[in-house]
Amino acid sequence: MDKGRFLVETHLRTGRPIGELAAAHGVHRSWLYKRLARYRREGEAGLELRSRSPKSTPTKYSSEVEDAVVRLRKELVDLGMDAGAATIQVHLAKELDAVPSVPTIWRMLKARGFVTPQPHKRPRSSWVRFEADLPNECWQADVTHVVAANDVVFEVLNIIDDHSRVCVASRAFVTTRSPDVVRSLHGAASQWGYPQSFLTDNGAIFTASKVKGLGAMEAELLSLGITSKHGKPYHPQTQGKIERFHQTLKKFLGQQDPATSKKQLQRQLDFFVEYYNSTRPHRALNRRTPLEAFNAREKAVPTGPKIDASGYRIRHDKVDISGCVTVRHRGKLHHIGLGRPYSGWRVIMLINGLDIRILGLDGSPLRHLTLDETKDYQPQA
Repeated sequence: MDKGRFLVETHLRTGRPIGELAAAHGVHRSWLYKRLARYRREGEAGLELRSRSPKSTPTKYSSEVEDAVVRLRKELVDLGMDAGAATIQVHLAKELDAVPSVPTIWRMLKARGFVTPQPHKRPRSSWVRFEADLPNECWQADVTHVVAANDVVFEVLNIIDDHSRVCVASRAFVTTRSPDVVRSLHGAASQWGYPQSFLTDNGAIFTASKVKGLGAMEAELLSLGITSKHGKPYHPQTQGKIERFHQTLKKFLGQQDPATSKKQLQRQLDFFVEYYNSTRPHRALNRRTPLEAFNAREKAVPTGPKIDASGYRIRHDKVDISGCVTVRHRGKLHHIGLGRPYSGWRVIMLINGLDIRILGLDGSPLRHLTLDETKDYQPQA
């Protein structure tokens, strides 16, 4: 039973004061007085519950605006792009002078049955985010797998700019190799310029630190003066931006006809990259496109020493407290002396069989030797 109706009838039947009834039942006395006055004016009809919605909504948008919101939602979903309220608002601003707010667009979509309210997520203020200050200050690269027609799997190498999220390269391969990454780097640099640093995971195509071999990609970066960075193993959050880019790309490809060849997949990738860079508004960029963010600031350039590392396996190490670094050759550890003054230094080791070069991070030569396999300790000259 309606509480207001019950309390008014109780007052009329028993004569108990309105203030006493309101205090006993946890309601405001003015609300009860209004219900009582309505009963005296209208009789029993005055006790019926009434809608609390306003009689008029002058700020309500027309059905044409709602239809435009719904149309954009369908177009973006069919294209496989983000179709949230904020993205729709950016596209709608290109068509209308008076654009609804993001919450209003969300309510329009909810009323039309396009969205379902989600449980509250972790507040964005609690996130700890990293973003490069300048375009080309850091590029992120990674490889993902795409399933094409007839369950054929291709590998897609993606490279994006950390600051602006511009996709500088998206290339399809049957199997991605280190030379493919090198060629993609130079191809992207011909349009966007070389980056100051290059961030990847610890995959064998990016680094040879975990395998016995020559790191073609790291050697190329050293020769260009580009700092090579790698995330911690089993911690993809370090390369979070490129991982998120993979999701956006696969969402788009999921709405397309499965590619029947690598060439067709590459055409789909080229279309997506053009749309992503120049048309799609990015939430992390205050709804600017990546291309707008890239062109808004001066570009960083490589600042590291240019070191010729061709033919060498590259290893980054730290000089221990005794002034030595350690290498493993044929299953045996060998300690190379540099001197206690270098304790704690970060160094670059270039290894080609028994030929070992040790450089500082600035490219300065610290030691060059031929490893003596018969000695555990290689003393200073």
